[in-house]
Amino acid sequence: MITLRGDAIVNGVIAAYIHVEVMLRGAMSPRQTPKPRARQTSEARPYHHGDLRRVLIDAALQLAAEGAEVSVREAARRAAVSPGAPFRHFPNRDALMAAVAEEAQRRFRVEIEAALADAPAADALARFRAFGLAYVRWAMRNPAHFEIVSTGRYFVHGSSAELTRDNAELIALTERMLAEAAAQGLLRPADLKRILIAGRALIYGFARMNLDGHFPRWDVEEDEIEQMAEEVIDLFIAGITKS
Repeated sequence: MITLRGDAIVNGVIAAYIHVEVMLRGAMSPRQTPKPRARQTSEARPYHHGDLRRVLIDAALQLAAEGAEVSVREAARRAAVSPGAPFRHFPNRDALMAAVAEEAQRRFRVEIEAALADAPAADALARFRAFGLAYVRWAMRNPAHFEIVSTGRYFVHGSSAELTRDNAELIALTERMLAEAAAQGLLRPADLKRILIAGRALIYGFARMNLDGHFPRWDVEEDEIEQMAEEVIDLFIAGITKS
């Protein structure tokens, strides 16, 4: 009898212990397994080494297109990089804008070369016309680029040797086209330099009129401007062509 009572007491103590243990475990939150830390990769960074220059050029071009003041620090802010980061690529605003202009000029050359590739190789005047139309169309479709490469508002043009060289090559290209047309007997007697300057003034002036919003004053609708450019260039070519 005493043995049975002692067994009951022991069993009761064990049951109570088990109950408390279960209650304590239920009250405790499950143990959190620490998550592995995400390994940083170059894809997670905004810009990896080597493309910051391109990002800054694009940011500066966007600022210019918006009519905003362009500076190295503002380009850095727009590109979401630290203010000091751009100075490894561009020590000042002139260096940045020179790079922007060089990129704009490169894109312009692509347009010119594509237009000339579609023009008859043996027809110098057709190539001259294609050059003029490509110039105007590019300026109409890329007004910020045109503004940067054609005016001194953003930087001193002579500060970029690449831009100076490229402009000289384009002038020489148009001179060769006119010289070929003259050699083929297609032009009226005239000084080729004057024809070249007149042609340049025409296409630059037309592009400038479009950028400055002059055509509505002349009752030319926006969807008529490109056709008007073709007609004006054709009128110029008719004026220099031998009858």
